Amino acid sequence: MDLVRGAHHLTLSVGGAQEDYDFHARVLGLRSVKKTVLFDGELPVYHLYYGNGLGDASTLLTTFPYRQHGWKGRPGSNQAKTIKLTVPADSLNFWAERFDTLGIEYSDGRLFGTDRLFFRHPCGIEYALVGEREPDERAPWSGGGVPAEHAIRGAHGLTISAIDPREMVEFLTEGLGAKKLDSEGTTELFELGNTGHGKQIELVAEPDVMPATWRFGEGTVHHFAIDVNNPEDQQEVKDWLNGMGYTDVSERKDRRYFYSCYVRSPSGALFELAYSRPEGFLLDEVEDELGSSFQLPPHLENRRQELISQLEAIDTGAG
Repeated sequence: MDLVRGAHHLTLSVGGAQEDYDFHARVLGLRSVKKTVLFDGELPVYHLYYGNGLGDASTLLTTFPYRQHGWKGRPGSNQAKTIKLTVPADSLNFWAERFDTLGIEYSDGRLFGTDRLFFRHPCGIEYALVGEREPDERAPWSGGGVPAEHAIRGAHGLTISAIDPREMVEFLTEGLGAKKLDSEGTTELFELGNTGHGKQIELVAEPDVMPATWRFGEGTVHHFAIDVNNPEDQQEVKDWLNGMGYTDVSERKDRRYFYSCYVRSPSGALFELAYSRPEGFLLDEVEDELGSSFQLPPHLENRRQELISQLEAIDTGAG
């Protein structure tokens, strides 16, 4: 399956909008590239996007802050559990010192030959900075207080927990064409596609962990979006998965800045196939102003004041 190209974005259900902004923009130094709303459902919920200067595919983290509605998720097995982000290997000491200064608790570790720093989003979701020695041509954002030489490059991948990984292995390898690279203890390492970034998926067996919730709710990873090139490639991957019997695949959805369809994996972890519009996030804001104002799709524009009045105010300051 040569049509998938690593990560497009990773999406989380988090707690408060302000603490989410502070964590991603002020602690991790990512750029806020878009502030809009979740297009699904009736409840007004932010959809916040963070990434590099243009919000390029594979640099994007997106979040739904659900605390104001009281929706809590239950982390657990059969769900993505760790967001992995790439930094230069020589930058891990910089990040450890930064976390010390900012009072961020962390631990270090090593897996599959890479050193890592583990820490948590304020809502509890685990993150890992993975130190990579291989060159990474993704342009980092240096306007968030982190020097370019140490800045996060984008997604490295994610870790998925499974009660029984066997069906998930088949989905990854035969459904998405992932290659198994290694195993260490109860964790197996897979790589998606021959191009792109953020393509390493670690699958960990956790047979004694209660399954996680599928619905939106604070403290859970909602989905992992895989990058494809165009609608034809997206449809071909979708047809391939349907032909294998993975029929829990959505119709194509217009997310304004990209187009998506979703597939539920055998473990329960949700995947997405996404391709970007040519304009990307410049569709409704110029580059210098990305993420600076609240954006809505045309069909919601007549509800602007109503929606704003029900959303938590976010103080972006100079961040």
